[in-house]
Amino acid sequence: MGFSPSSSWFLDPQLHHFVSKMSVFDAFLFYIVHLVDKLDLWHRFPVLLGVAYLGMRRHLHQRYNLVHVGGINGQSYDTDEFCYRTADGKCNHPSDDSIGSQGSFIGRNMPPSTSQYGILDPHPSVVATKLLARKRFIDNGDQFNMIACSWIQFMIHDWVDHLEDTDQIELEAPEEVASGCPLKSFKFLKTKKVPTDDHHKSGAVNTRTPWWDGSVVYGNDEAGMRRVRVFKDGKLKISGDGLLELDERGVPISGDIRNSWSGFSLLQALFVKEHNAVCDMLKERYPEFDDEKLYRTARLVTAAVIAKVHTIDWTIELLKTDTLTAGMRINWYGFLGKKVKDMVGARFGPILSGLVGLKKPKDHGVPYSLTEEFVSVYRMHCLLPDTLILRDMKSENVDKSNPAIEREIPMTELIGKAGGKAGSRIGFEQLLVSMGHQSCGALTLWNYPNWMRNLVAQDIDGEDRPHLIDMAALEIYRDRERGVPRYNEFRKNLLMSPISKWEDLTDDYEAIEVLREVYGDDIEKLDLNVGLHAEKKIKGFAISETAFFIFLLVASRFLNF
Repeated sequence: MGFSPSSSWFLDPQLHHFVSKMSVFDAFLFYIVHLVDKLDLWHRFPVLLGVAYLGMRRHLHQRYNLVHVGGINGQSYDTDEFCYRTADGKCNHPSDDSIGSQGSFIGRNMPPSTSQYGILDPHPSVVATKLLARKRFIDNGDQFNMIACSWIQFMIHDWVDHLEDTDQIELEAPEEVASGCPLKSFKFLKTKKVPTDDHHKSGAVNTRTPWWDGSVVYGNDEAGMRRVRVFKDGKLKISGDGLLELDERGVPISGDIRNSWSGFSLLQALFVKEHNAVCDMLKERYPEFDDEKLYRTARLVTAAVIAKVHTIDWTIELLKTDTLTAGMRINWYGFLGKKVKDMVGARFGPILSGLVGLKKPKDHGVPYSLTEEFVSVYRMHCLLPDTLILRDMKSENVDKSNPAIEREIPMTELIGKAGGKAGSRIGFEQLLVSMGHQSCGALTLWNYPNWMRNLVAQDIDGEDRPHLIDMAALEIYRDRERGVPRYNEFRKNLLMSPISKWEDLTDDYEAIEVLREVYGDDIEKLDLNVGLHAEKKIKGFAISETAFFIFLLVASRFLNF
């Protein structure tokens, strides 16, 4: 029998219907990508071949993994009147005033799950206790420190959060795991389903602004923006000790204060300082600028710095390979590189000049939004340790390259209002240096912080909520509640080969045994979050390949705006 691209030995039968919908050109690209995947080659390729593979895969995802939620958006407007970031994210897209604003819908990268399994099958507390709960802290070596760990929370709080309903759910741990659960039951609010005017469908609403607009520092609406501003020289409020000011309730004054901790607040303070330094520079160079002009211009500059740090500093540490180092720099500067872009700008298009600074953003026929799947793959609480290791910065003979350990502080003392006070006692320098010297956790099974399974969460005003929650179990529930496909369905939608047995997922025999205990032999039942943590990782990657392909698609869309 002759070769056929659709032969079962080459193409998994479960991918046939995806390929059948493709154009001839896209199908041709898919077969190349699929062959490389079958041979597990792309991350072993020379850099240019690896970048070419990622370019082809990104093209396919841009064509088949962007799903608009929300029906008709806003309307056109005079862009000349809005050459700055608005408080609520409106008037940022050049042709639609509401795309990406606070209160816009969270999109999707694939259709909502058609799973046959119930929302409690298997029970989230069983999954959390048997597969996620930390047995001992596993660090990730010297790849990622606690600054990098805090950075991703800093970014998520800039981008996305779900509007909650007023209806409350209670999860009660089954008897088989109750003794191992810090909470025998816990209550939380449902995700609110909002009608979309699209054939009676509903979707989730983003309470943050999904742009790279620095809203984590500046606020997501007019009230939040006014809360953080001094209204003099364009500057933002900052305490004399270099940390965030605390209001009369003891809550940090910053753009986003929900579920904060000292490390997260430290990064907010750092970029308040950056903003204020930019204001000083602008005032010296442009003395005619008033307070509003200074604020708006400094915000544009600071938001761009944040985006650049994430793209060509943070990400290349997360995905520590030569191919991704080159790929992220190409995303920012283009194939012509930094020197050419610095001289002539983005006039040669996205391939040669990069995605930043294009006159007209490319949305690939689907209005920009962040997605449910993006939220799911960025569930990275395993990065958090049990304690923060403070370094001694007060001794006269401090070894600045490796300061001595002073003491350890439980993470539970660094969250919420208590964390704001603790940060003030520790001080900016000691906190920053200590975080820089401490490795964070690895994204793997059995490494979810147990202190987060008995957690006091905060609301959008930074106030403690009345009920403790089990975050590990809640995250399993949230993916199911929001229609995010389970692991194998997720992979198929991303044009990846599904697994057919537990051994395809991991070489860890203990993990395989417990996966069978929780899910039986039903591979399709495997939860996405568990699969991402169990998946064999590419050398140099802190996250799974499956999670990375969502990042490959969504991160590129960020940079257009």
